Amino acid sequence: MAHIDLGVDEKEFPGIIGPMRFRPETAAPLNALAEVLLRAPHSLPAGERELIAAYVSGLNDCTFCCSSHSAFAAAQLDEGMSLVEQVRADPDTAAVSPKLRALLHVAGAVQRSGKAVTPDLVAAARAEGATDLEIHDTVLIAAAFCMYNRYVDGLGTYAPPNPQAYVPMAERIVTQGYGV
Repeated sequence: MAHIDLGVDEKEFPGIIGPMRFRPETAAPLNALAEVLLRAPHSLPAGERELIAAYVSGLNDCTFCCSSHSAFAAAQLDEGMSLVEQVRADPDTAAVSPKLRALLHVAGAVQRSGKAVTPDLVAAARAEGATDLEIHDTVLIAAAFCMYNRYVDGLGTYAPPNPQAYVPMAERIVTQGYGV
């Protein structure tokens, strides 16, 4: 049970959905940020950006966000959940491009502390072809997901234990986007 009364059935509105329904005036800008970072036209495919979100959420041990964004990433990656699981287990051995691997290292550093992002990590990402926009957005995705994860877990929201529960959410996000 959530720490506060969100005014919704938590199993019908799990994770971040309940708090967003509770306070729609804060939901709108949070959803707008997610839409820009994860779905707007970009040189990084949406599936890779969702993968960064899932990876950071896993590092933060946020079950709802990790499970939902894993499903969102899998729905948009040719390799599906297999690749998501590889990245979550060990990005250094996952079958991803060197550029994405370097960006995942940047995201992991952000998750630990913004100050953990070193000039060497940024140089390594650039050496693999990452643009300043891609580095910027990786940092912002990681930072935003630290916030989203703490929002969800700080309110003690419900996370469905069955990974299949996240598939319809993924279908909705892929076709309709955030904030719908």
